[in-house]
Amino acid sequence: MEDAVQLSRRIFAQSNHNLNELGKWQLSDFTQFEGIGPAKAISIIAALELGRRKRSAEALQKFKVQSSVSVFEHMQPMVGELEHEEFWVLYLNNSNRVLKTQQLSKGGITGTVVDIRLVFKPAIQLGAVAVILVHNHPSGTLKPSSADIQLTKKVTMAGESLDIKVLDHLIVTEKSYFSFADEQML
Repeated sequence: MEDAVQLSRRIFAQSNHNLNELGKWQLSDFTQFEGIGPAKAISIIAALELGRRKRSAEALQKFKVQSSVSVFEHMQPMVGELEHEEFWVLYLNNSNRVLKTQQLSKGGITGTVVDIRLVFKPAIQLGAVAVILVHNHPSGTLKPSSADIQLTKKVTMAGESLDIKVLDHLIVTEKSYFSFADEQML
């Protein structure tokens, strides 16, 4: 008979000793192990989700944007491992401190719709002087699509008319990111 520690080790080995991979497991992935029924599997999934949310909450506290890397580290726990696209905006004050991080849209596997007016409404309400756009590519592809490039141009132009600067647009994947600012595409 296998004890809880041995079972945990076996489960962790099955996920290649990778908590991010384990966090993607479904109920059926856990219940394939003898001794784990639906209730235990749900408890494990909930614990992994709480850990992910704790990491996200820590990233939100007193966050100051210093580089594209810092934005990636801030946003990756929220969108990097999703199986669908989401579009988020970081609203910043004049010290590059994040006033608010807000999801604007949630889409399908290959895209999501963004209403430019909704990008700037919270910016005006918060008194933000800059924004950073972030969306994920579940496919893992870092190359921006033509739609990504067009959207970035449109949002940047709209921001200029409102005197709200678009500092960057990041495409986030599970392991890496693409920065429009780093690639001089803004």
